[in-house]
Amino acid sequence: MNPTDTLTRKDFVSDQQVRWCPGCGDYAILASVQGVFAQLGIPREKIVIISGIGCSSRFPYYVDCYGFHTIHGRAPTIATGLKASRPDLSVWVVTGDGDGLSIGGNHLLHALRRNIDINIMLFNNRIYGLTKGQTSPTSEFGKVTKSTPLGNIDRPVAPISFALSAEASFVARSADVFGAHLQDMLKAAASHKGSSFIEIFQNCNIFNDGTWKHVTDRGSREENVLFLEHGKPMVFGKNGDRGIRLNGLQPEVVTIGENGITEADLAVHDEADESLAYLMSRVESPEFPVPMGVFRRERFPTLGESIHAQIDAAKAKNEPDLMALLHSGDTWEV
Repeated sequence: MNPTDTLTRKDFVSDQQVRWCPGCGDYAILASVQGVFAQLGIPREKIVIISGIGCSSRFPYYVDCYGFHTIHGRAPTIATGLKASRPDLSVWVVTGDGDGLSIGGNHLLHALRRNIDINIMLFNNRIYGLTKGQTSPTSEFGKVTKSTPLGNIDRPVAPISFALSAEASFVARSADVFGAHLQDMLKAAASHKGSSFIEIFQNCNIFNDGTWKHVTDRGSREENVLFLEHGKPMVFGKNGDRGIRLNGLQPEVVTIGENGITEADLAVHDEADESLAYLMSRVESPEFPVPMGVFRRERFPTLGESIHAQIDAAKAKNEPDLMALLHSGDTWEV
């Protein structure tokens, strides 16, 4: 791409008809991704989207760049190979809570712990949508579905906790309808060197409509969402008068101005504090707001950097000599 060329969202809109249910949250995510790609300053031929199986995995057809629609749960593995062989590419994985955390859980874990320089977007609607409404790994305990008519008896996976436990160096969360916030998270992931994981709350209006309503509804989101900002106290609420204080290792909701509590008493978000990030990923009580934003961001050597460092060190130690290599060790004449 010529540096003087300016890409727009329309440049990343493919000629394929988008085949999602009317009202699906994937439409909003698609628009955000296309808009962000246009702002990265990366040629379309240098961007690759890799997906597995599921509604979200149709993504490669709808973005005008390179892409792979692969097999169930294995998108992180294919992305690993591509990034290792072509470090110049911007590689994005699109997966869902079923594809990424069920059959693909092992592949996702190792992609994150290896700190591969790829960006993983996990759409979480807490249901299997493509196969028509069965429980997924993130479905709530007790949820009644076609596969659990008496209620789900499995404890749900917490995607952010999973990613942090796997040592992902960038972990964030947003929602399909939080357009500006979601784009900020996508741009932050793109600029991060290492494994980037973004959980995106996504509404399936056919099989699990309103599962994130308490977070996304305009009338209640200010009281139910905590936007994490590095170096700033954890404040939320319509009037900005509520916050999070640490009582030992237990986060608790407090009201500023009551019982002598001031903003100085609140917890301050630190993207390098892995323990704090994990604490915030585990809050599940109804009175506690849902944290959104970057939970963790740290810079470590990526898998690609480590691979090429090993190769360079081996070359420096031993001058390559193909014939000497062929005649080394045990040989036979036949």
